[in-house]
Formats: sequence, structure tokens, C-alpha cells
Amino acid sequence: MPIPSPQLLPWALAALDQSPTTPAVLLPVAGDASNRRYFRLQWPGRTAIVLESPPATEKNREFLAMRQLLERAGVRVPKLLGADLDRGFLLLEDLGDRLLLGELGAATVEAHYARALAVLRQLAAVDPGALVALPVYDRALLAEEFSRFPAWFLQQLLGLVLTDAEIHLLAELDGLLIGSALAQPQVLVHRDFHSRNLMCLGGAELAVIDFQDAVVGPVTYDAVSLLKDCYIYWPREQVTAWALAHRDALRAQGLLPAVDDATFLRWLDWMGLQRHLKVLGTFARLYLRDGKSAYLQDLPLVITHVREVLAAHAGETAVLDNFSDWFEQRLQPVIAQQPWSVSR
Repeated sequence: MPIPSPQLLPWALAALDQSPTTPAVLLPVAGDASNRRYFRLQWPGRTAIVLESPPATEKNREFLAMRQLLERAGVRVPKLLGADLDRGFLLLEDLGDRLLLGELGAATVEAHYARALAVLRQLAAVDPGALVALPVYDRALLAEEFSRFPAWFLQQLLGLVLTDAEIHLLAELDGLLIGSALAQPQVLVHRDFHSRNLMCLGGAELAVIDFQDAVVGPVTYDAVSLLKDCYIYWPREQVTAWALAHRDALRAQGLLPAVDDATFLRWLDWMGLQRHLKVLGTFARLYLRDGKSAYLQDLPLVITHVREVLAAHAGETAVLDNFSDWFEQRLQPVIAQQPWSVSR
């Protein structure tokens, strides 16, 4: 259980103009994949969220800048109550504990996803002039993300020694997926827009959190993060219907040029493939480097997403077909032997 630094509670009370003698307590709140530590500050009749977010490793300035940008764009984000960037202390509105993930079910998903996709269109509508200081989801960043798959998932977690031919195969796939990503219209991308980063508030309102890694990038990136979530699965036919409805709404709002069904769905699928291969590496790294073993239980669903895309696009390109064959013949037998595999 994380213990707050001795300075955190006095600082939070001072930021709230509360007396140092105010009866208050800091209670740990479940965190995320970062080094940030979250606490719920409780004092008579009120609560707030306090973060210890180490300035040496966390993007605190980026968080504050993006929070302001999203708020100005009409996106519901936590209100800022105080900040000490030198010490990495942040004081935010308490949005509660209702993650979207816990609210999703067959009877509720349509309404929730309609609201979430509407938020994505708010992001896509942000004035490009406001994005000039944001990083770009460029070739270098996409390549770095893909590199986590061989480095952490294949070599470190599965213990594979890759041949020159396998390294070449992965490089070809990386190039194919980067080309597809860069060919898409570019918009504001949250970069981790999924059911654990969306909070359900009163009145069917959704709030967005964990947005410090935002970039300018492919229009399908956040949509595939939501619709092909690493923590919950929906049938491909349902995902396709949601994706095309989102495409139509973007076009109706003048946020996307005309693009046919096949092209948009290929953009979505190949973007999802890039993301899910990255996530395999990221989750493996979180376990091996950071000791966060809970992410291992999410690997089977991510692998399901990967295999589904490869099967759906069989016969379209030699690169995908070769990778699919390699994934099934070389990786699946090794994956099946892992303690976290659903096949065990």
C-alpha cells in the first residue's frame, strides 16, 4: 500500500485554503501503469484527488497543458485545484470510481460508446493551431512503439532468439503499419482512449483522464483503442458498425474527407494491429521491469485482437500473410505454454 510523502497532506490542505489542523486523511487509490501515486483526500464534507507524480519521470507539464486544452474544447476533464511542479504534487477534482469498464454490458454499451465516440469527435475538432506544440505521431515514435514487441514480448517474456529472417519480417511489417498510419488524416490523439481512462459521471456524462501522452496522429488511433479495447472484447461485426458510424459522423461534421468503407476499416485494423503489438511489449515490460504482474492476465485478449486482424486481412498483402503464418507457427506454440495463456 503506497504511503504518501509527509509533505503531501500539508501541501494539499494549504492549496485548498484549509487550516493545517483540519481533520483530513489521504487514502490510496488504485493507480495506472505509470510511476504516479494517487490518493483520495477526505476532509469534512469534501474529497479531492492528490497525485505524487515524480517530475523526473512523469509528464506533469504536458498533463496540465493538455487538461487546459481539452477543457477549452468542451471535453470533461478533472478540474485543477492546485499544482507544485517542482515536487510533482497535483491536486484534482475527485471524479469518483466509476470507470467505464465496469459500466459496460450488452444493454449499456451502445449508449456509452455513442458518448465516447462523440468525445473523440470533440478531440478531432480541436483547432489545429492549438496543436502546434504537441508531439507528432511520426515515423520515429511509431517505430519505437513497435520495437517493444520484439524486445520485451518476444525476447524478454517468451525467451525467443530471433533469426535475421525474423528480424527482417518484423521490419517489413513495421514499415507497412507505419505507412498506413501516416497516410491517415491527422488529428488530436489521446493515445490511450479506452474504458479504464473514461469516467462515468452523473447525467450520463463521460470524463477523460490520463491524457498527458497526447499527440497529433492518425484519425483511427483513439477509435480503435476504444472499440478494440485491451480489457474488453466486442464482436468484429459490432466493432465494424461502430467504426463506420463514427466515420460517417466525422464526415458530417466536416472533420474527415470522403473515404470508402474498405479504406477506413483497413486504416482501423492496421492501426489496431500496430497498437496491440506495441501493447504486448508494453505489458511484458510492465511485468518484467516494473513488477506489475496484473497486466499478464490481459495478454490473451490482446493476442486475440492481433490474430483476428491477421485472419480478416488474409490474402491482401504478402507481408501480413507471412507475419500471420509466422505468428501461428512460431509464436502460438510458445504462447500456449505460458502460465498466463488461456490455453493452459
